[in-house]
Amino acid sequence: MDALPTPLRMHADPYHLGRDVTIAMVDSGFYPHRDLTEPVNRIRAWVDATGEPVQARFFSASEQPRWPGWEEGHPTQWHGTMTSVVAAGNGKSSQGLYRGLASEAGVVLIQVAEPTGRIRDGAILRAQRWLAVHAARLRVRVVNLSVAGDEPGSPKNPIDRAVTELVHRGAVVVAASGNDGVRRLLPPATCPDAITVGGLDEQNTLDRSRRLVWHSNYGESIIGSLKPELVAPSISVVGPILPGTADHAEAKELFERRAARKPEIESLIQEKKLITPHYKMVEGTSFAAPIVSSTVACMLEANPSLTPQLVRQCLAQACSRISGAPAEQQGLGAIDSGQAVSQALRAKGGVMEGFSPSPCLTPQGTMFLLRHNSATLVEVFGSWNGWVSGIVARQLRPGLWRAFAPHLRPGRYIYKFLVDHRWMEDPANPRRIPDQHGGYNSVLLIDARG
Repeated sequence: MDALPTPLRMHADPYHLGRDVTIAMVDSGFYPHRDLTEPVNRIRAWVDATGEPVQARFFSASEQPRWPGWEEGHPTQWHGTMTSVVAAGNGKSSQGLYRGLASEAGVVLIQVAEPTGRIRDGAILRAQRWLAVHAARLRVRVVNLSVAGDEPGSPKNPIDRAVTELVHRGAVVVAASGNDGVRRLLPPATCPDAITVGGLDEQNTLDRSRRLVWHSNYGESIIGSLKPELVAPSISVVGPILPGTADHAEAKELFERRAARKPEIESLIQEKKLITPHYKMVEGTSFAAPIVSSTVACMLEANPSLTPQLVRQCLAQACSRISGAPAEQQGLGAIDSGQAVSQALRAKGGVMEGFSPSPCLTPQGTMFLLRHNSATLVEVFGSWNGWVSGIVARQLRPGLWRAFAPHLRPGRYIYKFLVDHRWMEDPANPRRIPDQHGGYNSVLLIDARG
C-alpha cells in the first residue's frame, strides 16, 4: 500500500527538525523504538504515572533506554509507540522516508494505562503534575495528550486546570479531540489553553481541493470557546508496527511471501494497511495531535523565544479553510507545517522578524528569503529564464539568505531553491504544485498592478 510521508503531505520545512526541543508524550504505554533510539537515543525519560508514587527513569543519548516490561509487546504499548514515532521518529526503519516532522527532537514518554488498558483521570493528572515539576530540567516545551479523561469538562475539572498550569509554565499543550464525529469533548480537549486538534482526510493525495473534514469530535471548551482550534491528517498516517508482536511477525512474513510474487498476498497487505514490514497506515485524532505537536517543536527550534500564545498566533496564520466544511468542525482549518515554521521565524524574536513575507515585490525586483543555517551556497532557479541559470543568494546574517530576481513581467512562474546541490521548495510560500518528482515547486504570481 502506498503512503505519503508526513513531511511531504505537511509541506514541512526540511531544515527545522525539532532540535533542542523535548516533546512529552502522555499515552497508554511505550516501546523504545529504533526510530527514537538510533543512531543516538532521544528518549530523555520514561515515566509510569499509573500509580503512586510516580516512577521515572532518565536516560542519556548514549544509553539503551530500558524500563519494566519494555520488551513484552503488551497491547498497551502500541498506542504510545505509534504517537511518539509519528511525532519524532527519524524513519530509521525506512531509510528516513517515514519520519516524523520533529525527527531530531527529544521525547519524554509518560505511561498512563493500566494493564487492562484503562486510562483513569488520576493517571493523566499525575502525569501532568510530574511534568510541572520536571519539564524545565528536561527542556520540555511541548506536551502531547492523545488520551481522554473519564468525565466531561467543567470549570473545576482538575485535568483542564493542570493543562492551564503547564501552559502558564511555558509549555504548549496539544490534545486530540476524539474520533466519534459527535458534538462531545472530554478533558483535556475541553481546556481553553490546550490546542485541540481535529481530523483531516486528504484522501492520500497532494490535491488540496480534495480535502475533507474527518469524523472527529467537536464542541466547546469549558468557557464556551469553539473546539477544535485546527485540524491535521488523521487517516493514512504512517506509524510503526509494535516490534516483537505477532502483528510484526505476520507483517514480515507477508512481505517475504509478496517478494516471492504470490499475488494473493497483496490483498492481505492492503486489508491490514501495511506499507512495509515495519510500518502501517493508522487513523485517528490520536495521530493528528502529534503531527501538530511535532510542528510546534519545529517552530520552537526556529524561534526559541516563542511563548504559548505566540505559538497559537503563528499556527492560526498557517491554517487554511477546508471548502464546504462546517467551521465548528475544522476551527481555523488545516495546518501547514512549513507555513507555521515560516510564521515562527517572522514572529517576535525570530531571525526574520521585520522582513516581508517571501517572495515579495521590491524596487530591486522580486525578493526571496530562506532560513538555512548549514547552507554554503543558495541559488534560486525558476521558469522566468527556463531554469537555465540560478540567482545566487547573499547571506544577510548567519542562516538568513536573500536573492532578488530581475523585474518580471506579470504572469505565473514556478521556482525552487538549490541549496548546496539539493532542491527544495520555498517553505515560506504556501502556493505549491507537484514537481513530478515526489516533491513541490513553489508558485509566484505577479499581476499587472505589481
